[in-house]
Amino acid sequence: MTVKQLRAFLAVARSLSFAQACEHLHLSQPALSLAIKNLEDSLGGPLLVRTTRSVSLTPEGETLLPLAQRLLADWDNTEELLRQHFTLQLGQVSIAAMPSFAANQLPAALKVFRDRHPRVNVAVHDVINEQVLEMVRNHRVELGIGFEPEPSDSLEFTPLCTDRFVAVVPADSPLAGQAQVRWAELLQMDFIALQRPSAVRLLLEQSLAREGRTLSVAFESHQLVTVGRMVACGLGASAVPSLCIRQMQELGACCVALVEPSVERRIGLVSHAERKLSSAAQALRTVVMEVSRTVITELAPRP
Repeated sequence: MTVKQLRAFLAVARSLSFAQACEHLHLSQPALSLAIKNLEDSLGGPLLVRTTRSVSLTPEGETLLPLAQRLLADWDNTEELLRQHFTLQLGQVSIAAMPSFAANQLPAALKVFRDRHPRVNVAVHDVINEQVLEMVRNHRVELGIGFEPEPSDSLEFTPLCTDRFVAVVPADSPLAGQAQVRWAELLQMDFIALQRPSAVRLLLEQSLAREGRTLSVAFESHQLVTVGRMVACGLGASAVPSLCIRQMQELGACCVALVEPSVERRIGLVSHAERKLSSAAQALRTVVMEVSRTVITELAPRP
């Protein structure tokens, strides 16, 4: 059976008239008759009884009628649903983003996306960088936002910006009034870090190790908010991506450019190299890139 054949049968079965069915389907009588004949041949017997005066259904035709109605309704609903997904009138997309981006830059992009596509639902997974990459690899999300991963055949990386780490110190600390802070100065204070396996923690440890320094941690937490609040309360100092400056300031801490060494890493969009993005994911990717070009600014002075 084909959809065309079922539509032909249904048009005749409803009107019991080949002429009316031809008019409804915009088909010639020979084309309509051929569609009915091909359907009957494929099923193995007659569905309609046609005389010079009338058209009626055979018992098999009576059996097919409600089934054809249901099949065509499902077909039409499926066509419409997919059309709405392709045109972004409807849909859903999942994205995973590391906390520093999810809490500070992603909301602005989501606001623009929602304004453009109000009926597309977005699921945001606020997870550490390693989980972002894993979720993209395992097809649990279509898009990820995180630090640039090691070269991989399975992951595709599109850079958004290069983020430099800044020192986070209490507002009443002498370091808060400086134009920049050296690591040697920062490490004289108790250091508050994100817990392993955070990519932020790993990047700081690797950068300091190349300088022959060790990151001695007094306090650690899984959440950037907790780190910022600890610093604001005077428990010590920390270092975070510059994307978090506004968040740290709102928590009551002060951010200062961090040097000797400067620590930086590219941040970007991650997708699966062998999987085509859905229309919704492509649209969200476009918005994130647009907003990132205008929102991600030089938040801290270069050393």
